[in-house]
Amino acid sequence: MKKFLPWLMVAVMAAWAVASLRPVRETGFHIAEFGQLPVLLNGRIQPFDSVARNCLLQIRDKQTAPIKLHFSVFDPAKRGQLMPAREWLLELMMKPDLADTRKVFRVDNPELVDLLKLPDKDPELGEDGKHYSFDQLHPQLKALGEQYERIARIEQAHRTPFEKQVVKLQNAVMLYQRLKVTLAPPTAEDFAAELATYQASLPAGLAALRAQQEGKPHDAAAFKEVASQFRKFNNMADYAYPLVVPPPNVAGRRDAWESAGTNLMQTLQGGQISPAVLAYAKMFSTYRQDKPAEFNSALRDYQQFLRTAFVPEVSKGQWEFRFNDFDFFYKAMTLYVLAFILACISWFNASEWLRRSGFYLGLLALALNTAGIAFRMMLEGRPPVTNLYSSAVFIGWGAAVLGLVLERIYRDGLGCAVAGLAGFATLIIAHHLSTTGDTMEMMRAVLDSNFWLATHVVTITIGYCGCFVAGLLGIFYILRGTFTRSLTPERARTLGRMVYGIICFATFFSFIGTVLGGIWADQSWGRFWGWDPKENGALLIVLWCAAILHSRWGGLVRERGLMNMAIIGNIITSFSWFGVNMLGVGLHSYGFMDSAFLWLVLFIASQVAFIILGLLPLKYWRSHNPATPATPPSAPPLRPSPAVA
Repeated sequence: MKKFLPWLMVAVMAAWAVASLRPVRETGFHIAEFGQLPVLLNGRIQPFDSVARNCLLQIRDKQTAPIKLHFSVFDPAKRGQLMPAREWLLELMMKPDLADTRKVFRVDNPELVDLLKLPDKDPELGEDGKHYSFDQLHPQLKALGEQYERIARIEQAHRTPFEKQVVKLQNAVMLYQRLKVTLAPPTAEDFAAELATYQASLPAGLAALRAQQEGKPHDAAAFKEVASQFRKFNNMADYAYPLVVPPPNVAGRRDAWESAGTNLMQTLQGGQISPAVLAYAKMFSTYRQDKPAEFNSALRDYQQFLRTAFVPEVSKGQWEFRFNDFDFFYKAMTLYVLAFILACISWFNASEWLRRSGFYLGLLALALNTAGIAFRMMLEGRPPVTNLYSSAVFIGWGAAVLGLVLERIYRDGLGCAVAGLAGFATLIIAHHLSTTGDTMEMMRAVLDSNFWLATHVVTITIGYCGCFVAGLLGIFYILRGTFTRSLTPERARTLGRMVYGIICFATFFSFIGTVLGGIWADQSWGRFWGWDPKENGALLIVLWCAAILHSRWGGLVRERGLMNMAIIGNIITSFSWFGVNMLGVGLHSYGFMDSAFLWLVLFIASQVAFIILGLLPLKYWRSHNPATPATPPSAPPLRPSPAVA
């Protein structure tokens, strides 16, 4: 029976993953279909669904918003219910008065809470001391803006936690207000009717405007009406976030999208209102009037209009919506955790079916991870290493591949544990990186080359994978040796062979990637090497890998020393990968993130702690048997040298 349990477990988890592929069935407003509509933002076509997710992540650090306006003890069943990001965005654009009552703004700094005079924690009213509505923030927005202007003159590295929170909240409020004016003025009630009235009065209004400019008698009422509309449309044109109106001439630039406000402003110069603006206005009015049938009809008409000339854009929106909805990386992260847990349990009770279950779940997680990366590559048209987010996903994928290959060879659960832990950790890192905004943003100029992304960046990133896998193996060696009796001399030698092979692998790819980077630098910047901090970091990885290999070949270290050196490699690799990119130094700097810096410091501190454990005398290791050497050399040293046990 036990031999079928691994397959049964995999079948259940595969069914759980595939269940997300079922089409969304909506009985009321077709919000999912609305979420697939294409817009232009950050230089690329994306669906409303992506706009909603990325914006809500920046505002609330989550991709969902609370449904209930005020949680009540009289309605406990409604506590904690959430709405998808696309529904929240639709409500914000079409029912801003209702959206303003949603507690979506995260404010967890006590000083900032006091400054904005926000209510204390009150679970009965849904006050958690962390999330507040726009209505609650609105009375103190002036005070927030004054603090923001003061802090803007302070260097980022010198800001206090309070000042950093002020900047983050101010940016969130500005983003929120920009989203409000995407489709219509915030004060509009029946925008479709208002546009119809505006179109009817436009000829008289334009005549009055021209007469007023020429100093001639004019119709004051018509002039007042057009001036009022001008202010509303100008506000939309200045602040709208995504560009929702496709270009009228598809034979020209397909990326010449514009905001609804810009299109309406052009009517004052004789332009025509775009069918997209009229369609959105009808959707706006029917949504506010709670008429789902009319809303869905307007949505279908607009989809039909887009399919006449904007098929690639519609297809892009639909595919990216499916990518978001399936959530490959979340599912892979869940399976990586299960694989790691099963592999660890198998060490203690020596259960083969648990090890096999972990291995098969690791393969399923890797398949989902691979599909997610391939899907992103298709959507971006780029290799899988365009920014820190994608590099985190790719490094986790590479580490999982190496771990599962080791598991296939040695079949002791260790490779599976490495794959599960590395895959889970890097996907968690990627999730936190996604809170800064669009993860499929346009390429920075320094990276805008598909050829070099596919050669230099991919190659050197594979080298990162190897270094991290070697370091993880070293950590498992030290933990098992220090706290358990499972690290037998044979297993110690096996781990030594694993780490040695992985270090050879990492050295090769890191060296080739560094040379390719120099060639790219020569073509882009006119010099092969300029001692840029990123270049120095890459060189450090190569030199440290070479030092590990020479120490091993020369007999300077045995298994335990090899493991400690591999863990030091984790520190060097993390600094080269993250430290340089995010600390605002050099040509490869892609933006400072305080939270990333903190986690980098904590990671380095954890590696130092493992190294200290690894340096403890053997008598403190539970696996050490004084009668038998714990780590006998796997091969005689090449020259006489004191071995570091």
